[in-house]
Amino acid sequence: MAQDSSLPDFWCKRYLSDVMPWDAGGVPEEFMQYSQQLTPQQTIFIPGCGTGYEVGWLAERGYAVEAIEFSPAALEMAQKVLGQFAQHIHAGDFFTHQPNQPFDWVYERAFLCALPRKMWTSYADRMAKIIAPNGVLAGYFFIGDQPKGPPFGISQAELTALLSPHFVLESDQASVAPLPVFAGKERWQVWRRCDNLSH
Repeated sequence: MAQDSSLPDFWCKRYLSDVMPWDAGGVPEEFMQYSQQLTPQQTIFIPGCGTGYEVGWLAERGYAVEAIEFSPAALEMAQKVLGQFAQHIHAGDFFTHQPNQPFDWVYERAFLCALPRKMWTSYADRMAKIIAPNGVLAGYFFIGDQPKGPPFGISQAELTALLSPHFVLESDQASVAPLPVFAGKERWQVWRRCDNLSH
């Protein structure tokens, strides 16, 4: 298997081989709880959405959700999972995707930790550009010392240094049901976009 996780082929081979330890097979608890405080007018973006369970959950409840996936194999699988809501996901690359307007919430799960470390600064910069002032980057982060990956672990100090130029950490708690691949090091965090900082 190809070893460069920045390439679609890396992920296609894993989806086609049914090697998907990051796939929860459903919608996680903190995600559902957080979603309930949103209004229907708020926009949600899910990059690298994989099989898209959260996309379908939001779409079914009338939320304005958009998702992208750059692995053709994952995209095909997600479209089958989503069924009537498949129009909410399309092929796209997070680093080049141009949304019509900034989002109120970008959902993170197993996305940052899937990226090679050399791409993390670009990830933070891109998030700052596509999240509206006072919007949030909220989701699950793999906090741990795991230099080889994916998943690539990040320390809390590293994550704070990465995001603090654009975001302020509002909440942080251990996931009630972390994925086994993250060995209890998965944390739900909400980072607020600082509207007094320039892009």
